[in-house]
Amino acid sequence: MHLKTKPRNDAFIMPAEFEPHSGCLMLWPYRSDSWRENAIPAAKTFATVANLISTSEKVFMGTRKASFGVARRFLSPAVQMIELEYNDSWMRDIGPTFIKNRQTKTLRGIDWDFNAWGGETDGLYEHWEKDSKVCQRLFDFLRADHYKPRVVLEGGAIHVDGKGTLIAVEECVLNENRNPTMTKAKMEAIFRDYLGIEKIIWIPQGVYNDETNGHVDNLCCFAPDGVVLLTWTDDTTDPQHPISQKAFEILNNEVNAQGQPIVVEKIRQPQPMFMNEKEYLGLQEGSAKKRFPGDRLTGSYINFYIANHVVILPVFDVPEDECAIDKIQSHFPERQVIPVYSREVLLGGGNIHCITQQIPQGQF
Repeated sequence: MHLKTKPRNDAFIMPAEFEPHSGCLMLWPYRSDSWRENAIPAAKTFATVANLISTSEKVFMGTRKASFGVARRFLSPAVQMIELEYNDSWMRDIGPTFIKNRQTKTLRGIDWDFNAWGGETDGLYEHWEKDSKVCQRLFDFLRADHYKPRVVLEGGAIHVDGKGTLIAVEECVLNENRNPTMTKAKMEAIFRDYLGIEKIIWIPQGVYNDETNGHVDNLCCFAPDGVVLLTWTDDTTDPQHPISQKAFEILNNEVNAQGQPIVVEKIRQPQPMFMNEKEYLGLQEGSAKKRFPGDRLTGSYINFYIANHVVILPVFDVPEDECAIDKIQSHFPERQVIPVYSREVLLGGGNIHCITQQIPQGQF
């Protein structure tokens, strides 16, 4: 049911991603202009991620009817497939955000507006009409009551600690290609009313060359111990350095909703990586954003998925992988960090966090 009230008045809040889950939502990749070689290499990585998460919580994989056969061959029997129509497979941004009433353990959904990260003039592909209907179809499947703020926002644009604190990136959330008349004060009111947020920390920019205009889920995130993990480079000639330096300065001088100082852990980014000729030639012409050999990829270790018992961490077969694994494992002592080579997902513009969306533990 579409609710006309506001979640804050109904005592709902967005839980942290490291709180217990009922499940995880994903979408099977298929676009040949976003994913090379008819999306098969990417699909294998999607399947690896889904199968690993399914050992820890229920996974629901949205799949077009035409892809059912191949998806079933790659996916574990534990993964439940749902027939859906959609334009591309970034569930974090296309799909719903879930909120929870901690007293009743009730879950509800939020259906943000979606415009393919920029709309008619700046979007990453033409035609996102099917994407815009994914939330409603999932609410029907889950039998979930939901809210519709009528604001363009993607799930990858926000991170919360589950206690009233939210981090967002200004160049993304306040970009005129989302909501042309949106002010910071108006957006903060949306966060308060729909996510139960008391404290918003704004970072000016996201990861360098992030085609989403700087989603926060590539830059930083909350860990269960209250620490904020921040992508970092010591290379002062890298355009990422001033971005991370500014984010560190802001976070290091902030407090959370409870008035406690923010503690930051720097996670060194993988060495700069670039699309190669073979990867480029594997793409077909279409309406998706054009990519070219030599394009810098937005590699980040922050773009991981936290499941109930494991953390699925993107790695890239570079020397920085081991340090990232060790550091992130230290913040998740009760979970096993499982590295997954995810360059094929990165080639499409995002990573493991971008292709997943958690359903908090509770009842609809």
